[in-house]
Amino acid sequence: MMTDDATDETMEYIGREDRGGHSLALPQQSLPRRIYLLPVYNRPFFPAQVQAVVVNQAPWHETIKRVSETDHYILGLCFVDGEPNEDAPDSDELSTMGCAVRIHHAQEEGGKIQFIAQGLQRFRIAQWLRRKPPFLVEVEYPEEPDEEPDELRAYTLSIISAIKDLLRSNPLYGEDVKQYLSRFGPDDSSPLADFGASMTSAEGHALQDVLNTVPLLRRMEKVLPLMRKEQEVARLQAEINEEVNEKVQQHQREFFLREQLKVIQRELGMAKDDKTADVERFQERMAELAPPEHIQERFDDEIQKLSVLEQGSPEYGVTRNYLDWLTQIPWGRYSEDHFNLAEARRVLDRDHDGLDDVKSRIVEFLAEGAYRQEISGSIILLVGPPGVGKTSIGRSVADALGRQFYRFSLGGMRDEAEIKGHRRTYIGAMPGKLVQALKECEVSNPVIMLDEIDKIGASFQGDPASALLETLDPEQNREFLDHYLDARLDLSKVLFICTANQLDTIPRPLLDRMDMIRLSGYITEEKVVIAKHHLLPRLLKRSGLLKKQLNITDAALRQIIEGYAREAGVRNLEKQLHRIVRKGIVKLLESPDTPIKVGVNDLSDYLGQPAFRKEKSLSGIGVVSGLAWTAMGGATLNVEASRIHSTQRGFRLTGQLGDVMKESAEIAYSYVSSNLKRFKGDPTFFDKSFVHLHVPEGATPKDGPSAGITMATALLSIARKETPRANVAMTGELTLTGQVLPVGGIREKVIAARRQRINTLVLPEGNRGDFEELPDYLREGLEVHFAKRYQDVYNVCFAHQPKQGASVH
Repeated sequence: MMTDDATDETMEYIGREDRGGHSLALPQQSLPRRIYLLPVYNRPFFPAQVQAVVVNQAPWHETIKRVSETDHYILGLCFVDGEPNEDAPDSDELSTMGCAVRIHHAQEEGGKIQFIAQGLQRFRIAQWLRRKPPFLVEVEYPEEPDEEPDELRAYTLSIISAIKDLLRSNPLYGEDVKQYLSRFGPDDSSPLADFGASMTSAEGHALQDVLNTVPLLRRMEKVLPLMRKEQEVARLQAEINEEVNEKVQQHQREFFLREQLKVIQRELGMAKDDKTADVERFQERMAELAPPEHIQERFDDEIQKLSVLEQGSPEYGVTRNYLDWLTQIPWGRYSEDHFNLAEARRVLDRDHDGLDDVKSRIVEFLAEGAYRQEISGSIILLVGPPGVGKTSIGRSVADALGRQFYRFSLGGMRDEAEIKGHRRTYIGAMPGKLVQALKECEVSNPVIMLDEIDKIGASFQGDPASALLETLDPEQNREFLDHYLDARLDLSKVLFICTANQLDTIPRPLLDRMDMIRLSGYITEEKVVIAKHHLLPRLLKRSGLLKKQLNITDAALRQIIEGYAREAGVRNLEKQLHRIVRKGIVKLLESPDTPIKVGVNDLSDYLGQPAFRKEKSLSGIGVVSGLAWTAMGGATLNVEASRIHSTQRGFRLTGQLGDVMKESAEIAYSYVSSNLKRFKGDPTFFDKSFVHLHVPEGATPKDGPSAGITMATALLSIARKETPRANVAMTGELTLTGQVLPVGGIREKVIAARRQRINTLVLPEGNRGDFEELPDYLREGLEVHFAKRYQDVYNVCFAHQPKQGASVH
């Protein structure tokens, strides 16, 4: 391979005789016919060049040694088109046309051989004498044919002009020109053409094409485009350098001017440095607040620390961020509460239909605060199935009080630092969500909703539920400690509203600190009103439709609710209405002037076939309807009992029953078996019967202590071979002595019965109070029997005699 330039010592040497007493040979002097070859890579060597060449000592040591033993010191350099490697190339890879050079100053160092190559004459390989290193060939030196003088002069002047342009754009070419002029004149056209080609950065094969071309005019025709291209590259490079220099100079100029301006303004008292500006900004913020004494002391200490720290130190950034947060908390700033109960009722009625008992409980809570002119100390927990409006009730409470509202979800939260913040020594430390809520709301008494508190998690990073104990305890949150602030914060004026779908996963200590309000599901009538007043208008507005463009009849709404969206909440109902709106928009785009009216008969076109069919209450021997509570609301549950055979005694349970329901079934079986004679059945029925008790929908897990009397009634039905009273549903737990124990979820179960159009219920006597607390519209039209013992259930289902304790609403 060749280097780009030679040393000063080498340049001085070229003008003198070599150590052997030989003067530099000119191209026209006699040259040997047999010469040794050396491959060169990247670009070929030209006769007009003088450059240093560096090759590997192995395998070319022998070649250089043999050349140095000759009288003429002449070596042939042939171009190899490819990447250089340690081994010698094949002889076929060497170009046929090469350049004869005289070597000077050959040196060996570090496994390399370096020498100065003085280009003499191009040659063509006539015959290979040795095809392995050291390569030896017999060559011939082609003669250039005579050319037209005028045309030759024109090309010569063009090449000289191109060389001048390259010299202006890149002064480094000046040394090469000096070397050339020390050996040739400007009118020597052949070496001038070769020199012009060697100045370019063209690819090796293009330069080899120039070396292969012996006729001078054709050679010049190939050299000129290469030089023009080099000129264009040099021009573009110069423009880029100029543009970059201008930008750098402009930036430097602006930087110096800005620095000078800062110094001048500081001297005149017109401006301050960044540190002084930060200190004054924080002081101005805190002056507008009314922080407690311990916060003011902490602020003064941190300001003092900030003023002595260097701006480049890491501690400066930590302290600055801390003061930024400390001064954005609304210390002593409170919004004024609106204690107008009539306005509160209006807001709740405006935002929600139904839920009368829940709205009454909210009004009672606000009334207590109005009486003492302060709302604090109570944590509301809204519990109910999805889609019943828990989050929107929280917003309505904030609107009724005139307070700011902030909501964040606890679902899946596993790091207690989300509640209490990170210590500020950590990189990227931040306060907890509660401090962030105060900053965003800009008051110290907002309404903060903690959504999905039943889905909070725990991990190695801590237990967020335990961190909430201090937050939600009215006796402790007066001095809530955030890890980032590391200072006490009063949260007693904040109204916390939590939401949950179920209570099982909420830790008991946390549950004890909250005032629970249950939200049950909606009945069909309530859903119809909600759809007309809230869901459909909101969807029409969101889609840009007018009410007259799309109308859904009340009968269609009722059918949607009963056939497509029978769940406790209204979220799925909204999805079904949205489907109708989308399909309606498609029809409106096709016929803009035709308003759309959706009736019952049109629903299958919009929503497909109903997911729920009208269910007949199952009846027959051994079939009884029970009432169950689920996280999605209340549901009816049919219990079936059947005698399989009479060869042996046995009892089987199926239907994905949990441990509690299995125990209830065993108790019911034992109670009915031991009391058959009392209930006018064959006392020996179960002694010779294999009985199967099944709760349908076996793929759905079921558990809970509320199906005891239902199972007992089903077993008694097959023992008496009598169908129980139709259209009756019941709930209650049974003991071995026949006592009926109270159960939970009465409201949800009553709603489920009304949804199935069951109007006769059997409830435990202990739940009479729960039933009496239900709104009148839920109790209306129901025949309810309250049972203390199973005898009361028997009288309703089999004796058909009114029992004392039954009530009709």
